[in-house]
Amino acid sequence: MPEHDYSRIFNFSAGPAVLPLPVLERIRDEIVTLPGVGMSILEISHRSKTFEAIIESAEARMRSLLGIPANYHVLFLQGGASLQFSMVPMNFLPKTAAADYILTGAWSEKAAAEARKVGTVNVPASTKSENFSRIPEQHELELDNKAAYAHYTSNNTIFGTEWKAEPEVGQVPLVCDASSDFLSRPVDISKHAVIYAGAQKNVGPSGVTIVIVRDDMLKRIPDNLPTMLDYRTHTKEKSLYNTPPTFGIYVIELVLEHLQSLGGLSAIQKHNEEKGALLYDFIDASGYYRGTAEKNSRSLMNVCFRLPSEDLESKFIKEATAASLDGLKGHRSVGGVRASIYNAFPKEGVVALIDFMSEFQKKNG
Repeated sequence: MPEHDYSRIFNFSAGPAVLPLPVLERIRDEIVTLPGVGMSILEISHRSKTFEAIIESAEARMRSLLGIPANYHVLFLQGGASLQFSMVPMNFLPKTAAADYILTGAWSEKAAAEARKVGTVNVPASTKSENFSRIPEQHELELDNKAAYAHYTSNNTIFGTEWKAEPEVGQVPLVCDASSDFLSRPVDISKHAVIYAGAQKNVGPSGVTIVIVRDDMLKRIPDNLPTMLDYRTHTKEKSLYNTPPTFGIYVIELVLEHLQSLGGLSAIQKHNEEKGALLYDFIDASGYYRGTAEKNSRSLMNVCFRLPSEDLESKFIKEATAASLDGLKGHRSVGGVRASIYNAFPKEGVVALIDFMSEFQKKNG
C-alpha cells in the first residue's frame, strides 16, 4: 500500500472545523477497537453499557464546563442547527403569541424565516442595513414583554460579529443559537431558556446538535407534534429515542475531556482572546487589510476582512492555500476573506497567517 502524507496544514474552515490534535490522535488509536470492548466505536450498539457510559460522561462534562443547573436537560440531537430553526417555534410558539427574533446575520434571518412558517415573528432590531457589521445595542431593542420567547444568534460566522453579552429580555424566555461560539467562553446558562448549537465548530464532528433546554419550557409544548420534533421525546429518552450519532457523541466526549484538561472555559476564552487580538491588531495596523465588523462587535471565532480589490482577494486566497493556509475564502454571499480560529485552532497558525499577510502586502501593496 502507498504511504500516506500525515502532515497537517492550518485549517481556517468555518465548519466542519479544526479538531484538537490530541483528540484526533486518540480517535486514531481507538478507532479499530475501543479499549476493553473488542470492537470499534463505529460498531457498538447505542443500547450497550459502553455507549451509555460515553453519552452519560459527555453530558456530565458538558454540565461541569458550562455550570448547567439541574433543571436543564442536555440533548444530543441530529439535523443541525437548521432543524432547530423549526423545532424551537414548533415547540414554543403558540398561535396566540409572537416571538422576537433579533437579526444580526444570515443565520438569524433563516431562523426567523422558519419561525414565520409556524407563527408570528417580530423583529426587535436588525443591522441588515449596515451589512450586519455590528451587534445592536441594548437600547435599540424594541422587545415585546409578552413574547413567547426572544431569539438571538450569539456569533455570526458570515459577517464576523459576536454578542459580547446576551441581550436583556426581562421575563421573556431567551433562546440562543450558539452554533459557532459554543464552549468558546463561559456562558450564564440560567439566563437562557434554550441554547442550541451544531457541534462542528468547537465541539466535535458534523452530525450532532447540542440542545440545552430548561425543564419548565417542556410544559409549553403542544400535543400532537411529530414524535421526533417534540423535545419531550428526547428528554424522556435521554437522547436515545432512536439511534443517535454514536461516533459524533464519542468524539464530543473526548473534546470535552480535552477542554477540561486545558483549564475549562475561562482558560479557553483567554486563549481565544489572545489569538483574536494578534490578528485584529495586525489588520488594524496594516493600512492594507480592512476588518468588516465594527470593533466592539468583532467575533473571536470568525475574523472577516477585505483587501483593496476582489482580484487581490482571489490572489491572496489562492496563494494562501498553496502555503498550507486553507479555508480562508469568505462566504460566497459576501466574499472577502474569513479566518475561522475556533477553540482548537493553534496560536502558531495565527502567527503563520500574519507572516503570510505581511509578505503578501509587501509584494502587492
